[in-house]
Amino acid sequence: MTRIQYQECIDACIKCMNACNYSYVSSLKEYDLAALRESIRLDRECADICSYAVQAMTRQSPFVVEILRLCAEICERCADESSRHMQTHCQECIDACRSAALACRLISGAVEVYA
Repeated sequence: MTRIQYQECIDACIKCMNACNYSYVSSLKEYDLAALRESIRLDRECADICSYAVQAMTRQSPFVVEILRLCAEICERCADESSRHMQTHCQECIDACRSAALACRLISGAVEVYA
């Protein structure tokens, strides 16, 4: 696949990375950090894997299928954890994570078919 074929997934991962980074920073400013501990950790993990997934797609890594599957799993976990919290930044993270997870699953399935 080419970068153009990956573009929708790249865009979804970038949007997710930005949402998770924003949620991460915003969570650190909250009064009850202990309640947000897992969300903070997953925001960081999700932002990092989304960034790495974008890099893998743009350089056409031979491991892109595995990376995108892992990215989808982490994005889904982050969305699940964010849904446990009422903060606006957590709620905004949910949609971005779910969209990125779906895009990664669609592309990783398509890549395997064409590989």
